[in-house]
Amino acid sequence: MTRREFIGSSAALAATGLFGAEGAADSPRLAATKKWFKEAQFGMMAHWGLYTLPGGEWNGKPGRRAYAEWLQWGERIPMKEYAALAKAFNPVLFDPKDWMKRARDAGMKYFVITSKHHDGFAMFRSKASKYNVVDATPFGRDPLEEIADACRDTGIRLGLYYSQDLDWSDPDGGGKKNEAGLKNWGTEDWRNTWDWPADRDYDFSRYFERKCKPQVKEILTQYGDLCLIWFDVPSTILPAQCQELKDMVRAYQPGCLINGRLGYGLGDYSTPGDNCIAEETEEGALYETVGTMNDSWGYRPTDTHYKSVDEILAIKAKCASIGSNYMLNVGPDPLGRIPVAGIEILNGLAAAARRS
Repeated sequence: MTRREFIGSSAALAATGLFGAEGAADSPRLAATKKWFKEAQFGMMAHWGLYTLPGGEWNGKPGRRAYAEWLQWGERIPMKEYAALAKAFNPVLFDPKDWMKRARDAGMKYFVITSKHHDGFAMFRSKASKYNVVDATPFGRDPLEEIADACRDTGIRLGLYYSQDLDWSDPDGGGKKNEAGLKNWGTEDWRNTWDWPADRDYDFSRYFERKCKPQVKEILTQYGDLCLIWFDVPSTILPAQCQELKDMVRAYQPGCLINGRLGYGLGDYSTPGDNCIAEETEEGALYETVGTMNDSWGYRPTDTHYKSVDEILAIKAKCASIGSNYMLNVGPDPLGRIPVAGIEILNGLAAAARRS
């Protein structure tokens, strides 16, 4: 299905108002995707955004958090300074076809890219916020369009990550723990409180209506068929708001899975913590382990603690033994390249795939 045909059909479906019914049997398209997901077993994830430019360092010092994509929060970088990174973001060596070929050769069946991470910067063309890769950078192109095309050309299925709660670019972005619990996400306040003090007028619903929902609609309608939406870190978001997002996915992408980090048990499959394998599984349920090649998700050149190919294959085999998928992350650099260590790992996985 072309992007234009998809947009037309999804818009027509949404216009009917049929946003799904809780407790109803899976639609044929959703059931088919669940079957495919169970059989896929192996996928690739990529964390890519403005945070690749500092690479986990700020003002000549390493960030205090291992995750490079959390640099803005860890170092309390003011929005004015962090947003200026967009002026230098120009990944002239970005080649999504190469990414997808490497994923395919390594035996991976799907690819998930960060459309917006916690820093709030959209890696796609967005009318909801000018803080996006097309409007704010010299690159001026929509990487998701090119990735979607590369996925179709190589047979890799596309999924999109979207940080629905945390957004450090918005004064009403999430990160404040709500009364509903969700204690598994810790007790820290993950909002941007250095630009906007915590003891001010604050209303997460303003961000949710102003930016989150419009952008989720954009990623659901601009890039053709999606195999899954990967939400993350439900801290402030309320059950009714999560249900709204689920209903949107069902309306615009009836065959699209939703990961468990949407929150409140509303996802289609379970996603344990980072680099964690589910300890207990239920027959017929879907699971996905998501893990890093080294210690960071985003590009961090000083992080050389990479897993060996044998270690990754052992994790993959362990996941398969309990009926869980395994999604392995890469952190492309500011120029759009997969780091050499990552390529070596993918080459090793490709060699193992050819032998099997």
